[in-house]
Amino acid sequence: MKVIKDVVCPFCGSLCDDIEVVLDKGKIIEVKNACQLGAVKIAGNEGGKRLLSPLIKIDGKFIPVSYDEAAVKAAEILLEAEFPIFYGFGSTEAEAHKESIILAEEAGAIWDHCPSVCHGPSVMGIQEIGLAGCTLGEIRNRSDLIIYLGCNPMEAHPRHMSRYTTFPRGYFREKGFQERTVVVIDIRFTETAKLANHFIQIEPDGDFEFISALRAILRGRELREKVISGIPVEKIQQLAEIMKNAKHGVIFFGLGLATTKGKYRNVDAALSLVRDLNEHTKFYVMPLRGHYNVTGAQNVITWITGYPFAVSLTRGFPQYNPGEFSMASVLSQKEADAAFIVASDPVGNSPRKVMNHFAQIPVIALDPYETPTTRLADVVFPVTISGVESEGTAYRMDSVPLRLRKVKPGPKGILTDQQVLNKIHKKYIQLKKKKN
Repeated sequence: MKVIKDVVCPFCGSLCDDIEVVLDKGKIIEVKNACQLGAVKIAGNEGGKRLLSPLIKIDGKFIPVSYDEAAVKAAEILLEAEFPIFYGFGSTEAEAHKESIILAEEAGAIWDHCPSVCHGPSVMGIQEIGLAGCTLGEIRNRSDLIIYLGCNPMEAHPRHMSRYTTFPRGYFREKGFQERTVVVIDIRFTETAKLANHFIQIEPDGDFEFISALRAILRGRELREKVISGIPVEKIQQLAEIMKNAKHGVIFFGLGLATTKGKYRNVDAALSLVRDLNEHTKFYVMPLRGHYNVTGAQNVITWITGYPFAVSLTRGFPQYNPGEFSMASVLSQKEADAAFIVASDPVGNSPRKVMNHFAQIPVIALDPYETPTTRLADVVFPVTISGVESEGTAYRMDSVPLRLRKVKPGPKGILTDQQVLNKIHKKYIQLKKKKN
């Protein structure tokens, strides 16, 4: 048996890097230290049917073909399309992100990824206000106040609290949780709230008013209302005092803040609250990101184009407009005439209007497993599982880059996302030259 240590878990944005994988004759028999969700992904027992050959749909039936044949077909689709869209990228390596953006620029396509349907409002709020950010390591070693606002890491990021925030013994927090205060602000009593020192249950869609009340109290204003967002003013004042008296505080926020009424204005308010708190103490803020490399996709597209998501490259230069160039908008308005999906399943989790348009246009899909998107696609490329069967770079939710490790070989002959994208790009250039 062989034990591989310091493996980075390719499941969620926490990117736990202390995983140990035990192999016997090249097969994973045990995954140590990971949460149940991460262990299942690393072990490869996700319950989905593994794709083992490129497929092209002919007369409604999938025909196994070579990678070259499938790449030619994909290139033909992109060449014929006038308004293609590239989407996904939350669960693949940064090298594939770069390759896909180069191809999208060559094809004159829209390039979008997961924030357009989740943390897009967070990104827009950060663009307006700025982010008082830090690393998870700094939080682990210094923070004495942890606030979870509209998020539930115990279920979405199972090891987040044990590795980075609540329970670990930090350099300046040697007693661990005994030296930390945890506050959960949510509309329901979650699994995370069970572990909190203080739980504040606000009314649904009351985030903006609640945060604004906190900001007013911090600025010494008197509030006329006795109850705000379902919370007595006295309790809000108590929270404001806890926040002011912290030595090193941090607010983690999730989709419960970013996608409820107010959207990016809620995030705007939370970021402004942290800015106000820094007049009293050291305070930071961080969005809890879901897919393990959605932060990486955001970083890579920003490096290359200057914009974080919903970027149009149709005119030969980048344009940014989330309301116009996001995946849901483009497909619900029936504007896209081809879709290129990588490491995502938008057909399985999009509104009916979007799914209906997916069924009417040619779709190219890259995925290790069979999904609703691959079943609908016209060209399907099987790929390795990044961080398990192939190497690459991923960015943790705090934008710290970590190197994904290859712990076992993938199925024989299966290529990585980057290799497939590169192959399609070469075929596209060849066909384009012939056409011209």
